[in-house]
Amino acid sequence: MTSFRSTVENMSKLMDEMGITELDLERQLFLGLYRKHIHLSKQHAVAAPVGFVAQPNKANEECAVTGHALKSPMVGVVYLSPEPGAKHFVEIGDTVHAGDTVALVEAMKTFNPIKTDIDGVVKEILVTDGAAVEFDTPIIVIE
Repeated sequence: MTSFRSTVENMSKLMDEMGITELDLERQLFLGLYRKHIHLSKQHAVAAPVGFVAQPNKANEECAVTGHALKSPMVGVVYLSPEPGAKHFVEIGDTVHAGDTVALVEAMKTFNPIKTDIDGVVKEILVTDGAAVEFDTPIIVIE
């Protein structure tokens, strides 16, 4: 009998090969039904602490990050729009006001709004939609 863990690992490999990013699994166990939602993302957060220099994907290019960085308050997956295919909460150049929602971080199947604490203009969006983020990862820079 194949363990549930190895089933998930095999499905994860298949998802990666097929370009699938989400999968819901169910398994009937002796004591009840076990459900697992898997979200894969090849996109990694492209972020740098404010005041440091990040090395972007393009060779020999540098980008300095300055301004007020809104950071993830938790480990999770960041979403830049309220639902798949919807318009992003903010774009570079948008004016925002304290209290505006600029992103969501999903953690433990709960979507947590990331709200700006200052008024300003969105200078940089440091993550890609669906990227995994760590605690304190800068998400958006506002000036």
